[in-house]
Amino acid sequence: MPTPPSTDPDVMASLPFPTAAIPGVPDLMHHKYIVRDGTSLWTGSTNWTGDSWTREENVILTIDSPDLAARYTEDFEQLWERRDVQHSGRVDTAPLDIAGTQVRPWFCPGRGERLAHRIAMAIGTAKRRVRIASPVISSAPILATLAQTVSDGKVDVAGVVDLTQIREVLRQWEANGNASWKEPLLRTVLSKAPFSGKISTPYAPGSVHDYMHAKVTVCDDVAFVGSFNLSHSGELNAENVLEIADVDIAAQLAAFIDTVRGSYQLVKL
Repeated sequence: MPTPPSTDPDVMASLPFPTAAIPGVPDLMHHKYIVRDGTSLWTGSTNWTGDSWTREENVILTIDSPDLAARYTEDFEQLWERRDVQHSGRVDTAPLDIAGTQVRPWFCPGRGERLAHRIAMAIGTAKRRVRIASPVISSAPILATLAQTVSDGKVDVAGVVDLTQIREVLRQWEANGNASWKEPLLRTVLSKAPFSGKISTPYAPGSVHDYMHAKVTVCDDVAFVGSFNLSHSGELNAENVLEIADVDIAAQLAAFIDTVRGSYQLVKL
């Protein structure tokens, strides 16, 4: 995975409100959310950089719900008080009813392993469609279930990834040997289902950031949307995901994924 964009500490220190730096070693503070007045939430995959707004594919959600805002405030306070990724994300994942729609918030790393298995279960039990937008796919339960699903061929599975980052992951697996067993699973997914890949600019100091950056999984009429790459490292980072059970939202996000994947060539490894 590429090094995340950096922030000028002097600029942050000059802002007219308190700020806190959360160390990103070894696990990233990867959230991108705002809680406003304890009633409204803004969240998604978009980093607050110029490239994110102009060069990348991202998804943003805005929701008015004091109950949901309270869950995000709890996660924020854990980070604010401890300044530590490892001890954050221990937030209730019980579903909330928001205007008649069931929404379940997930936070990593506290609920990271459970989230990965939740998404895997949704993929494995889908009856009609699975759509995925994720820069990489390396979370073991998700990758294994997805490989089984595309091999069975009973469900319409398709998606889009960042091909530059996928190739980098394969090189890392080959070099370290610890996760080489995942390679045939990933190749199965990307060869047996129509996954497209964006050839983004490799990371280098001063280079543009034009990654395929959206993180969405749609399984039938349920969508998982947020900052979580479908990766093992994502389970350990500070991440957030909304699981939304809504026919119209799932259809809208599936259509978004199909539009993005239609912009790029099918993956060939």
